[in-house]
Amino acid sequence: MSNTHVKHLVIAGGGTAGWMTAAAVSKLLPSSVKVTLVESDDIATVGVGEATIPPIRTFHKLLGIDELEFMQQTQATFKLGIEFSNWKAKGDAYIHSFGVTGKECWAGEFHHFYLRALKEAESSGATTASFGDYCYELQAAKHAKFLHTKQAPMNFAYHLDATAYAKYLRGFAEKNGIERIEGKIIAVEQDAETGNIQSLSLNNGQHVKGDFFIDCTGFRALLIDQALRSPYEDWSQWLFCDSAYAVQTHSHQAPLPYTKSIAHGAGWQWQIPLQHRVGNGLVFSSHFWDDKQALDTLISNLPGDPINEPRKIAFTPGVRPEAWRNNCLAIGLSSGFIEPLESTSIHLIMTSIVRFMRVFPFDGVMPSLVNEFNQKWQSEMLAIRDFIIMHYKVNQRNDSEFWRACQQMAVPDSLAHKLQLFEESARVFLDDGDIFRVDSWTQVLIGQGLIPRAYHRIADEMPDSEFENFLGGMLSTINHAVTKLPIHEAFLKHNKIMNTDINSTNRQDPAKANEQGSPSKTPWTKNEVIY
Repeated sequence: MSNTHVKHLVIAGGGTAGWMTAAAVSKLLPSSVKVTLVESDDIATVGVGEATIPPIRTFHKLLGIDELEFMQQTQATFKLGIEFSNWKAKGDAYIHSFGVTGKECWAGEFHHFYLRALKEAESSGATTASFGDYCYELQAAKHAKFLHTKQAPMNFAYHLDATAYAKYLRGFAEKNGIERIEGKIIAVEQDAETGNIQSLSLNNGQHVKGDFFIDCTGFRALLIDQALRSPYEDWSQWLFCDSAYAVQTHSHQAPLPYTKSIAHGAGWQWQIPLQHRVGNGLVFSSHFWDDKQALDTLISNLPGDPINEPRKIAFTPGVRPEAWRNNCLAIGLSSGFIEPLESTSIHLIMTSIVRFMRVFPFDGVMPSLVNEFNQKWQSEMLAIRDFIIMHYKVNQRNDSEFWRACQQMAVPDSLAHKLQLFEESARVFLDDGDIFRVDSWTQVLIGQGLIPRAYHRIADEMPDSEFENFLGGMLSTINHAVTKLPIHEAFLKHNKIMNTDINSTNRQDPAKANEQGSPSKTPWTKNEVIY
């Protein structure tokens, strides 16, 4: 380790990871720490992490970022969740939203009460509402609506242009004193005895010295891997997808307040609606599809005309257990990668940054700090890994070799326990590293057709008439509230988040959406909006 006081922090690489790190440390660390970022204009970034989850709002508040300005600069839209099509079975769809489903009691979450209703409906031959009908944010997403005020808060995240986001954060960081050095890293110089990194050699002859280094060089992992040889743990035995194609398309309809994930024969397709375009891509397994099959599938299912040529991205799903080794910390793709099925890439950058600053080695790198960071990092990654694997394992498709293999694979013991627990008793108990709460697990598990054999009997204690009013009252309240909400695009334009001049073929005219909740019929104004 090192007893050197950290007074100069060097960030290797830009992109989302590099500039998020630069923005945070420049704002939150004492001025006694100098921060330098090294990046090359000749090296392209992956730049496809364009969907987020709600904690990004807390990160922005921590930095004091103006959310209106951020949304305007990054062409952002609001995100209430993800619609999963063809995951349970072809033609089937459900939404995993950011909202709370129903109301819980001290002994059991709402899904136990829903399972009682489902059982009673099956016994009587009656129909019942779907699980998602009891979630406000989910219903708003389903009807393409959005509103967030102090009087009517919503739990939401953003869709954003990743390249524009990095550019916006660069401006933010440079205003706070970050020094940016242009150049390509050609060598990493280390201390012969300790292995600690001493400086980065650039192709322009410069040597950038520092006390601590952040590796944001993406999949290349120039510092943490090529120099420090921190091992990488491969998870491809559970996550079969190892490739992706990404392409942007023109927008031909009003942006929806949710991401789309559409399952295909050997992978899945994403659609991320921004103000001015749609981000698209196809994640697939090269063991089941060749490049042509994947690219043909993507192109034939695009929602609009392509803006650019599709770009191939190859990856190995997994984690670097020692994301922090010696005087170097890997953040972003250099630290590990889980496919963006649940939009966790930017979140993991954010949590790594905040965790690092909480244990920042002002007085030198200490083993206890390193071990604490790496332990929490791996716990978080393992929890996300299991949540993603669950989507593949719990499917009912029998139309392709890929999906049959997913059903039949042996999953990690930690996930196997959770699935057995839910299937047998409807219980969901979370580990310390879980960022996805009980509502997320139940929305996905029930959405993909895994109905538990039993539920907590506390749900049976509620008298029939009270139980009927309990469920019916929630549905009525949610439906009434959603009816009053404005259309998502109307909300963006009314609050000057979206340029009113942006218009494309087949866009719904917000002025014609009165009966669905237009500005003229909805009691909200720009001054009431909070972010």
